[in-house]
Amino acid sequence: MTAIKHALQRDIFTPNDERLLSIVNVCKAGKKKKNCFLCATVTTERPVQVNVVKVKKSDKGDFYKRQTAWALRDLAVVDAKDANKENPEFDLHFEKVYKWVASSTAEKNAFISCIWKLNQRYLRKKIEFVNVSSQLLEELPKVAEESVPSGENQSAAGGDEESLDEYQELNAREEQDIEIMMDGCEYAISNAEAFAEKLSSELQVLDGANIQSIMASEKQVNILMQLLDDALKEVDKIEHKLSSYEEMLQSVKEQMDHISQSNDLIQLSNTNNMKLLEEIEFLVNYLDLSKGHIKALTDGDLSSSKGIEACTNAAEALLQCMNVVLRPGHDQLQAVQQQQQQFKDLREQFARRLANHLNNVFVQQFTQTLTLHYRRASYHSVSGHDQSSTLAQHSAELTLPKHLPFHRDLLRYSKLMEWLKNTDREKYDGLNKNYVDYISRLYEREIKEFFEVAKIKMTGTSKEGKKFATLPRKETAVKQDLESLHGSSGKLTGSTSSLNKLSVQGSGNRRSQSSSLLDMGNMSASDLDVADRTKFDKIFEQVLSELEPLCLAEQDFISKFFKLQQNPALPGSVVADSTEIDGGLLSRQHNLLGDRHSVPSEKEEASIIRAMMIKVFRCIESELNNLISLGDKIDSFNSLYMLVKMSHHVWTAENVDPASYLSTTLGNVLVTVKRNFDKCILNQVKQMEEVKISKKSKVGILPFVSGFEEFAELAESIFRIAERRGDLDKAYTKLIRAVYNNVEKVANESQKTPRDVVMMENFHHIFSTLSRLKIACLETERREAKHKYTEHLQSYVIYSLGQPLEKLNHFFEGIEARVAQGIREDEVSYQLAFNKQELRKVIKEYPGKEVKKGLDNLYKKVDKHLCEEENLLQVMWHSMQDEFIRQYKHFEGLIGRCYPGSGITMEFTIQDILEYFSSIAQSH
Repeated sequence: MTAIKHALQRDIFTPNDERLLSIVNVCKAGKKKKNCFLCATVTTERPVQVNVVKVKKSDKGDFYKRQTAWALRDLAVVDAKDANKENPEFDLHFEKVYKWVASSTAEKNAFISCIWKLNQRYLRKKIEFVNVSSQLLEELPKVAEESVPSGENQSAAGGDEESLDEYQELNAREEQDIEIMMDGCEYAISNAEAFAEKLSSELQVLDGANIQSIMASEKQVNILMQLLDDALKEVDKIEHKLSSYEEMLQSVKEQMDHISQSNDLIQLSNTNNMKLLEEIEFLVNYLDLSKGHIKALTDGDLSSSKGIEACTNAAEALLQCMNVVLRPGHDQLQAVQQQQQQFKDLREQFARRLANHLNNVFVQQFTQTLTLHYRRASYHSVSGHDQSSTLAQHSAELTLPKHLPFHRDLLRYSKLMEWLKNTDREKYDGLNKNYVDYISRLYEREIKEFFEVAKIKMTGTSKEGKKFATLPRKETAVKQDLESLHGSSGKLTGSTSSLNKLSVQGSGNRRSQSSSLLDMGNMSASDLDVADRTKFDKIFEQVLSELEPLCLAEQDFISKFFKLQQNPALPGSVVADSTEIDGGLLSRQHNLLGDRHSVPSEKEEASIIRAMMIKVFRCIESELNNLISLGDKIDSFNSLYMLVKMSHHVWTAENVDPASYLSTTLGNVLVTVKRNFDKCILNQVKQMEEVKISKKSKVGILPFVSGFEEFAELAESIFRIAERRGDLDKAYTKLIRAVYNNVEKVANESQKTPRDVVMMENFHHIFSTLSRLKIACLETERREAKHKYTEHLQSYVIYSLGQPLEKLNHFFEGIEARVAQGIREDEVSYQLAFNKQELRKVIKEYPGKEVKKGLDNLYKKVDKHLCEEENLLQVMWHSMQDEFIRQYKHFEGLIGRCYPGSGITMEFTIQDILEYFSSIAQSH
């Protein structure tokens, strides 16, 4: 083991500046016995580092290699397994537990003893030793010397603490001194024993000299001791004086403690006085209402601007006082209770006075407006005008009265209304209801008169127009409304007139008979129709333009006056500071509306505004529907104008506020307009299906085809700047399909005019119309119309040209039939019915003069079939010329192929054909 230790020191640890202190031969527990060595080492340089190194013998040669090293400071536990019995197993607990089996118990004990001593010296007992006897650790060196052979004794003894310091390398100075000493003795190397005796004798001499020197210095030691005794006496004196000083300071300390206690009591008294003053100042500052505010609340003038401002400031101050958050215990004070009761009385008194005043303002405004109406009606009555002339006077300007002055006057009370809303919800709701009752009756009268004027303007003042108009309400109705105000502050009685149910009777109404596609094409007064429709469009736009700002202004006023959908911070909210009591913070929150009321959400306030607007303008939707019904009865095509205008105003209202009353109402009316528009389209389709044609005259362009053209032109002019065209595009699709179906139906039923001519002329007209108007949604129908026109044109041309050269056509059709049966073309001339003599015979029947005569008859017949409106005669004649030339070339080709070398030709040429067609066209 000693040889192994020296070899390991030399080969492994010396090159790394380490010193090997202990070694144990081990193998891992529970596995094949692969021996290795655990070595305890220290570094030679400071600071000293202690390691446990695992060394393994190489399999390829007789040398050792360093495998693993652990720092001793990472070793937590050394477990020897059994403290009483000899057991070679032990565990080392690093980052994990390593189980080892030593080759002998003595080696294990020596290694553990070395680890223990290294722990004592370098790690200050950080490692825990388990199952290791403390007696064994103390006696381990002796046991190791007795039980280990002499060769191993050095290894075991090497673990002693003295052995750790036994070998010390000489430094340079020590080496130099030894060399000098050995150079001074000639036999220092040859006779080591004599040299050692010499050194021993010299050491004894030096020891004697040291002893003598110590004895010679005894006197001086005695003197030093005497000085130390004197110093101790002085120290005792100083301690005595310090004790006396301490007693004096203790007396002073007692006096200062007494003074400190007195100061604490004074400070406590001052603190209590300050807090009491703070509480009193808080109550005085926040629960005190000035006399000026009290006077304003009880007797303030609510009519003048200064009085309203004073009452507003007083109401805010009162609300501020009532909303103060009292600190704990304040509500138990009698003065505070009396002050709060006074505030409640003032609040109720002022709320009652404010509600009465505003009710009087509402009544006064309504009374003034009705009086103005009464005076105006009386003036016209005294002047000798009848009721219809009265409305005629108003019809000069189609406008609604503006309520801006009334709104401006009431908005002065908006802050007071907000105060009332937050303090007395019952009176606030009562004012809300009264305002709606008053203003709704006022608006109902004004709006109904406004719509009466609009209807008179639409229908005109002619005898025919009077059928649509109704007379205004009599003067007595105004008096009844005035009388109904007396004795009632919350409700108004009375009624307003409305237009009687409109009915259009008889054939005298020109409009009722000129609003279909059948009649649009043959109206005699089309310029008048356009003027009337433009007039209706302007009146309808004026009605909507007047209603829109009226509704928006009223909704804005309601929102501002009644403080709805507005959440400003209420003035005068005072929150007391949090007070710390018993280590906790006590803070009180208050409800600005009190315990009886809750703050409505924005959604609830929006619904309140809508409900108020519905009551205020309860007649707008019905009046609009009546106006729309009137416009539809005057001319069903007015629905186009109404659809565009209404859609535009709905779109504008939705952009401003999608949930507003105006947007909702106009949206409902738009649904009615769309239904009327759809009904108008369905009526046109129904009239197309019921159309009947004359059996004695040619058909020409059908009335509903011309009507569709004018409808499309009218619709495109109306919808030119419209935001939405979806409804019109759907109507176009329905109408064009109905037109196509009914054109084919009429063509099939036509007896005077050939079917192809009816189809060709009408689809040509439709194609021209769609090409000119360029309606995007009808592009497919435009191509279909062109296809049908071309198809029936070609069909008519082929059918017509078969008649002038009938026998020649039949002859060549027979030749083509024989060829189709399989007879060669050059053998057709051998057929008896189609020989050369027969061909010459047929050709002779159609000389140039006869052909021209037949073409002239054909031209006359085509001229009778075609109508003059579409002007397709020349187009048809040119197509017939092309088809005739094509047939001529076809016949010439058949003669050349079936009768080769016969020299047989037609008796007229292509040039002759061109001259025939040209001369016939010019002659007619």
